[in-house]
Amino acid sequence: MASAWFPAAPQGQISIFYGIKGYSKTVVADRAGSLMAIAYGARTLERGKLDLVLAGGTEAPVTPYALLCCNTYDLLSRKNETPENAYAPFDKNRDGLVVAEGAGILTLERLDDAQRRNAPRYARICSFYTNCDGYDRVEFEPGGTSLAMAMEEALKEAGFDKDSVDYICADGAATASGDISETRAIKKVFGSRAKEIPVSAPKSMFGNMLGAQGSVDIITTVLSMMYGTICPTINYKNLDPECDLDYVPNKAQCKDIKRALVISRGRGGINAVMALEKIGNNYIAEKNSGEERYVS
Repeated sequence: MASAWFPAAPQGQISIFYGIKGYSKTVVADRAGSLMAIAYGARTLERGKLDLVLAGGTEAPVTPYALLCCNTYDLLSRKNETPENAYAPFDKNRDGLVVAEGAGILTLERLDDAQRRNAPRYARICSFYTNCDGYDRVEFEPGGTSLAMAMEEALKEAGFDKDSVDYICADGAATASGDISETRAIKKVFGSRAKEIPVSAPKSMFGNMLGAQGSVDIITTVLSMMYGTICPTINYKNLDPECDLDYVPNKAQCKDIKRALVISRGRGGINAVMALEKIGNNYIAEKNSGEERYVS
């Protein structure tokens, strides 16, 4: 049982099964874990420790003990009679998330290496920033101050002008603490333009994969860039005056996305933000520095 619950067990077993040798690490940060893992992988490439990285997250929490842990801090929706409508981020009548199982894994490498092997290049990881609210062991800081700071720093490192951000993939916790503070943070950062930026939580359609969710959100965002389509936030029916952004309610939007932010947050106020940029037409990049990071 100890081995089964050990956080690094999947990493170890996968390495053994496939005979993968090289630098490896497991990152555990509640629902923000896999976004941090991808950022850590990208920075490992920058330091020259590896030439190719597999990074992401996996989670299988639909077990009695895991569900008990989630329920203990009042995270889960109680709408058991209508499960298809239970996960409703940013809706006034939200009452928590719905847990899902799954995984998302990315291949990361430097641009020069990807070009040498003629690999498809989909998007560039431009920056990453993480911090903590330092407010409560479970709840998020109501004003979203630390999340706003994380977004500001990610934009600054990426060199993104705020007017150039086309889409935000939201954490969408479907709790009052999470949704309201996330909305306030976006308003702090983007000001009057906040209501013009599509902000959606695609996870509302299939459930929240907890530790795996950040990597799945990255994949969803990259696919949105490829197909020019923003996934909706479903079950959005009742307007919350505190949550008044464009959450792409119930129906996908067609939009050309060149730059996007992905937000992941963990229990106790962990904030993680990653900035992504689409790579050129047909996803073929112009020649840039070999130190730049890409997702393929």
